[in-house]
Amino acid sequence: MSYCVNCGVELDVGAGKCTLCHTPVINPKELAERTTSQPFPEQKGAVEPPNRKDLAVFVSVFVLATAVTCGLLNILVFSKVWWSLAVIGGCVVLWVSLFPLVIYRKLSVYGSLLLDGLAVVLYLYLLARMIGLYGWYYGLGLPIAVLATAVAELLAVCIKCLPRSFLSICLYLDGAVGITCLGLELLIDRYLRGDYALGWSAVVLTVCMILGITIGTLLSRRRLRGEVRRRLHF
Repeated sequence: MSYCVNCGVELDVGAGKCTLCHTPVINPKELAERTTSQPFPEQKGAVEPPNRKDLAVFVSVFVLATAVTCGLLNILVFSKVWWSLAVIGGCVVLWVSLFPLVIYRKLSVYGSLLLDGLAVVLYLYLLARMIGLYGWYYGLGLPIAVLATAVAELLAVCIKCLPRSFLSICLYLDGAVGITCLGLELLIDRYLRGDYALGWSAVVLTVCMILGITIGTLLSRRRLRGEVRRRLHF
């Protein structure tokens, strides 16, 4: 004998719903046997990573198509100025910068930085050829590119071969900024005036020396270094 859970009227055997209030009749034993659909599939699927070879082909084809198309457009239509050299040089820099990330990941960081420097040197040369002026390239552009590449290589050596704590990396970056600013001013002075005189780079170098001495003191004192780490949360 069963009764309606809503109005309490006695139900006939086998009734599917109450004759008085039309409430559906549900057998509690059947609830455990019912299977409900899951909102998400139980089987976990993995997203396939992009194929490195396909990505390398796509990047290479895109860069090559851009360079060739702009070169042909320059030759056939706008032939008065070699503006396509700027685009071709930019494509070379882009392809070289993506080379260790997409095409050949086994290349060391030193080789990658060297290729980037050579690409920038080539790009600056193409710009000089485009405008027909080579004095600024040999007197300023090429030395600055060589300086930046050398500082980047030195910074990479310090980070890879020396201790790599947060304060140590800050010390290496501080030294790299000071050397770069000093070299830039000396190269610019030599190109513009033909002599060497320190000015704004001396101020930057002084600040870098103060920061370097401060960071070096923190690195040499364990208790002080630990206190700074706790207060700055790094």
